[in-house]
Amino acid sequence: MLACLVQVREKPALNNPVLIEGLPGIGFVANIVTLHLIRELKAKRFAQVFSSSFQDLSATTSDGRALSPMNELYYYKADGNGRDLIIWYGNTQALTTVGQYELCGRILDLAQELGCGYIITIGGYKQDQVKEIPDVYCAASDPETLQEALSLGTKIMVGNIFGIAGILIGLGYLRGFKGFSLLVETPGTHPDVNAARYALLALNKFLGLQVNSSGLEQAVEEIKKMLESFGWVKIQKGGKKKDEFRWFV
Repeated sequence: MLACLVQVREKPALNNPVLIEGLPGIGFVANIVTLHLIRELKAKRFAQVFSSSFQDLSATTSDGRALSPMNELYYYKADGNGRDLIIWYGNTQALTTVGQYELCGRILDLAQELGCGYIITIGGYKQDQVKEIPDVYCAASDPETLQEALSLGTKIMVGNIFGIAGILIGLGYLRGFKGFSLLVETPGTHPDVNAARYALLALNKFLGLQVNSSGLEQAVEEIKKMLESFGWVKIQKGGKKKDEFRWFV
């Protein structure tokens, strides 16, 4: 019986890579940022992840293909002094607690095999009132890593971080990984390009990247289409679409 299957097409030779998590969550902040990174950095897909804890449906396309919920892993090899990256992107999280922990465990297994020892997770921090320049919050695996995250201009997150963005840091720490979560204020009712922009700024600063934010809107539109195809967007009476989305955390 399928539980969590990782299909590895290639095992890239990476130098101390950083794992960046980008699954759907509040405001789809992580999803937007990681899809944008994959495109701008021309990252290469090397693995796909399927789980019996993913959503039990497929979306059909205009050319007759059936698309299943899945996660994907991409790699980026840096030039010069930058950091190699493993980018974890997908259109769903697992829908059960057991599935979430198993998914994290399998990804951490593979990341460890590739020499990864550092994790960054991304998410939204739901707020009813959000400023034009949203605050960015953080939580970390240890005091030293927390100071690294705070140096990016973040504030300490006090409360709960649900889903992969929260448990991956804790589970990783138990296995020797360091890392932190970046959580950007967002209303959480739609894919939030502004929150994604500030998450990207923090990543650029920490990783020494120079990824331009001008293409983030394109990532948002693609994510909206994906949500509609999987039925994760509500339709208003009269046929008008309402930007109200569901996330899996």
